[in-house]
Amino acid sequence: MSSSTRVKDPLVCNGAVLRKATRRVTQLYDSVLAPCKLSVSQRSALVHIERAGNPTMTELAHAMVLDRSALAHNIKPLERDGYVVQKRDASDGRSRRIELTDAGRTKLAESNLLWREAQNSFEAAYGADRAAALRNSLAEIFSDEFADAFHQATMQKPGDSKSG
Repeated sequence: MSSSTRVKDPLVCNGAVLRKATRRVTQLYDSVLAPCKLSVSQRSALVHIERAGNPTMTELAHAMVLDRSALAHNIKPLERDGYVVQKRDASDGRSRRIELTDAGRTKLAESNLLWREAQNSFEAAYGADRAAALRNSLAEIFSDEFADAFHQATMQKPGDSKSG
């Protein structure tokens, strides 16, 4: 790559900056959650399952903005440790529902104080108002509406009157 084509500003790529920020926050939250032996990704899965009340794998993947293979990778240790179980959907034998076990509910409750500590530390370092604004902005970005708008924009040709 020639020096003229190299990206000079490391913050120019939205995707790269979001991924770096995500990795940093994941590292920080994982370090706080370490005593309960859950990663922030695993805790997030338990929270989503609890909120959804026994979702199908497809519903859970959609809620977590994951593809099913990534979700299966995240769920496997939770199943192994007895925090969740998968069962065939009674009304649709092709679907599998995932539910928290008693051990999963206990583990989630155990993680709550540590998660709160991580949240408080984030807000102390970043600012509570900025953190709330960041959550709102990121919620827009992970929404289905944003994904639709992004895909629509990628279908427009450069110079199209809609893109300006």
